[in-house]
Amino acid sequence: MAIKFQYNKTSLQLLEKNLKMRQRTLPIIKSKETALRLEVKKCKEDAEMLERRLQSQIGGYESMFALWGEFDVSLVSLDDVELDVKKIAGVRVPVLQNIKLSVKPFGIFSSPKWYFDGIALLQGLAKTAVEREFVLAKLSLLDHARKKTTQKVNLFEKVQIPGYQEAVRKIKRFMEDEENLSKSSQKILKSLQESRARKEEESL
Repeated sequence: MAIKFQYNKTSLQLLEKNLKMRQRTLPIIKSKETALRLEVKKCKEDAEMLERRLQSQIGGYESMFALWGEFDVSLVSLDDVELDVKKIAGVRVPVLQNIKLSVKPFGIFSSPKWYFDGIALLQGLAKTAVEREFVLAKLSLLDHARKKTTQKVNLFEKVQIPGYQEAVRKIKRFMEDEENLSKSSQKILKSLQESRARKEEESL
């Protein structure tokens, strides 16, 4: 990234201000990136655990496959999913508060005994599936934020800060050269004036 600047004090002050601001901000962004990286890792582990649980529950469902033909699947329904939103490392993510399932009344004595197991299995499947979807949504948001934060860290660390430092160096070097040139000019002028003054004294 080419940083535009002029060889003067105003431009130097502006560059130094921008450089300091980025140097102060970089550790904050880095700690945010670390926090997001840890949250993404935790989220991935939660998603994998829920995926394993879901597969295990589906296995339980399949083991009773022959009986499901008799089962009324409309007995169990998902009524509501209560959400909240919380900030994790500055990122707003959905948080699952509660899953409300309902079971329709059925004939306890006229239905097979395994109906209770079937209802419990369906409830477990529904809860795990909803929890997994939420964890995946949270993971997607956090991972997107982590990628953007990593890009910002790289931009500051590898492009902007070195760019500003180089620009500050160039201006300072130019101003020092200008000052040395001015001092040298003044010395030459002074020695010329002294030489002229001596010659004038000698001619008197």
